[in-house]
Amino acid sequence: MRVLVAGASGVVGHPLVGALRARGHHVSALVRDGSRAPDADEAVVADALDRASLLPAVSAARPDVVVHQMTALRLLRDDPAGAFAQTARLRTEGTAHLVEAARAAGARRLVAQSIAFAAAPAGVLVLDEDAPLYVDAPDPGWAATVRAVAELERLVLSGAGLSGLVLRYGTLYGPGTAYARTGGTGQRVLAGKLPLPEGGSGITSFLQVEDAVGAAVAAVESEATGVLHITDDEPAPAAEWLPHYARALGAPAPRTVPAAMAPRLLGWFTAHQLTAARGASNDRARTTLGWKPLRPSWRDGLGAR
Repeated sequence: MRVLVAGASGVVGHPLVGALRARGHHVSALVRDGSRAPDADEAVVADALDRASLLPAVSAARPDVVVHQMTALRLLRDDPAGAFAQTARLRTEGTAHLVEAARAAGARRLVAQSIAFAAAPAGVLVLDEDAPLYVDAPDPGWAATVRAVAELERLVLSGAGLSGLVLRYGTLYGPGTAYARTGGTGQRVLAGKLPLPEGGSGITSFLQVEDAVGAAVAAVESEATGVLHITDDEPAPAAEWLPHYARALGAPAPRTVPAAMAPRLLGWFTAHQLTAARGASNDRARTTLGWKPLRPSWRDGLGAR
């Protein structure tokens, strides 16, 4: 098949290009900066936020399947606010442009990256895909992020003439992620600057980058539609994974702080993730996509050198 990967220079997009080519697909790598393009059958240089340049670029690639892996999260360390704002635009304006471009190019299918940790913190500790998103979160920044996620999913699933599948990735770890030793979270833990709120009951569902790539390849080759959680098999409370992660990094054990102080010390989002967030079940992806993680537990790789 002819596959166009948008966001082909990213943490998932870059290895995805190689994985798809290894499966015999003809892969076009859509990037904003041609110098960052991975080794693909062809590079397509266009900005997804510029509709006028995107539509002809995608049409020229003649894709059967378009894969949306676009974020601006590589900017997080230097400009967190800008990274989240730009990513929200890519999830809304960029997705709308990409849907239009895919339809105009005659593509039959669109696979898009979303996140598995945007659910409202209500009900059981591990949720399926039907749980409501936290669009009314009390933190304006996180509420805006979740609303952008909801819009991305709506656009992908309502694109007339396109078979749409949304992959909600768990919290990514591995090369190039925040949880790599050199990543933002890794550096924070190494410096002893990520304390554990008392109780540490927030649940995280992790996902190794290679498993995200494997799920995306399976999605391209599948006819599945809808929304799927792509996570490992072991949703974990912060009280378990954060001390393990610190040990794996050779970092000091995280100090414990009162839960009531966590938002002030950590910021609202991090405090929420460590104290109240829900995990995500991957049962539906296993059944619908025939996918399972090669690293079923974060214990096998989180913090590995």
